[in-house]
Amino acid sequence: MRGSPLFLCFFSMSCWVNLMPTAGDRIFHFGACRISMSMTEIRAGFTAIKANIQSRDPIRTLSILSHPHSLHKVKSSDRCCITYQLFTFYVDKVFKHCRTEDSFVNRKISSIANSFLSTRRKLGQCREQNNCVCGEESTEKLKQILANYEGLNVTSAAMKSLGELDILLDWMEKSR
Repeated sequence: MRGSPLFLCFFSMSCWVNLMPTAGDRIFHFGACRISMSMTEIRAGFTAIKANIQSRDPIRTLSILSHPHSLHKVKSSDRCCITYQLFTFYVDKVFKHCRTEDSFVNRKISSIANSFLSTRRKLGQCREQNNCVCGEESTEKLKQILANYEGLNVTSAAMKSLGELDILLDWMEKSR
């Protein structure tokens, strides 16, 4: 029994440390959800491959994520839901079809995909706890994004979406 208080102290400290954001992590507010994620790591990975990915985009006149169906007009109450859906879109559709002959680029894509997968998991848990529901306007924005994506062949759409990742990251940072 003598070791119990010391064990309890260490256990409490380890739990507390695990709940704290790690270096480089920032807290984002998506409606009712507060999610910690390393935007610095994602941005660095994307910046390292951005020119390579965007050079593979054969259709420069179309955007999947931006105007006129801009994310910047999403209501704060819808941010949890639309962010979860956008992360699901990237994990399920985009990252799966972004493969290049360059192993460096593929590793960066994989790293970004893993960050998105982790964040989507956190968002999903929070979304369930807070019953986040998308409003009609957000649902329409997502439908337009999916229509833009599905209007292209799978590989082109995936590369274009990955090349536009900075639009999503900028939106997330502004809505922070």
